[in-house]
Formats: sequence, C-alpha cells, structure tokens
Amino acid sequence: MALSVLAEENILLNQQLATKEEAIRLAGQILVDNRYVEADYIEKMLEREAMTSTFMGNFVAIPHGTDDAKKDVKESGISIIQVPDGVDFGDGNIVKLIIGIAGKGGGHLDILSNIAITVSDIENVENIVAATSAKSILSFFERVN
Repeated sequence: MALSVLAEENILLNQQLATKEEAIRLAGQILVDNRYVEADYIEKMLEREAMTSTFMGNFVAIPHGTDDAKKDVKESGISIIQVPDGVDFGDGNIVKLIIGIAGKGGGHLDILSNIAITVSDIENVENIVAATSAKSILSFFERVN
C-alpha cells in the first residue's frame, strides 16, 4: 500500500529549533521515521542546503535532497514543521514553516508546485503557523495528496 504524500503524523506543531541544521535534520527524520526515505537522505538534504538556501520567502523553507539522493527515496513524502518563534536560515531569513520534501521519480515537481501555490500567499502561511492541529494544517495542502 502506498503511503499518503502528507499525513497527520508527518506534521509537528509548535517546535523550537535553534539552527537551520537542526530544522533540516528534523524535517528529514520525520520522512525517515515514516518510511518515505532512507536515513542517508538527511545528509543529502544538508548537502543541498549548503549549495543554495532552501529559504523561499514568506517565512517558508523547503529543504529537500540533492539529485543523487533520489536513490534514497522509497515513496514521495512531505514533512511539515511549525516553528512559531522562527529559526534563522541565514542572512536574517527567519523561517516559521519548514516543509521537507522527498519525491519519487518526477512526482516532487507536482508536489512543489502545489506547495508553492499555497505558501505564495502570506495569509496562508500565517494561518498555517497559527494552526492548532495537524488536521487544520492538512486542509491547506489538500491538493498535495
């Protein structure tokens, strides 16, 4: 049975993270724990971040693995971490919503597109950061599954 791309167990509310590395590791660990990726994928997410920041604006970062990390992806999946107090992603870019992505085949492009549409509206981001349940966060990303 295929996993849902985004499920309630992939969402963490009200986290406090000290560094972007901690944030990326946590986003990746959720994907590992829920069987979307192999553990090596987390290092590839950090490698990708070192190449260029995954900060997207609107308090959002979308960490994901390098191209050669595709071998570590078992199923397309998304993790979402809500960080109301924010975490610095460098250059003063504060992130309050971390969306970890692992895409199987070309599937991640559709996922990214749907996420981009949702988070391009700052009001959506503010509502997601203020959400009090994983279920309410899921409602913002219904098109992803």
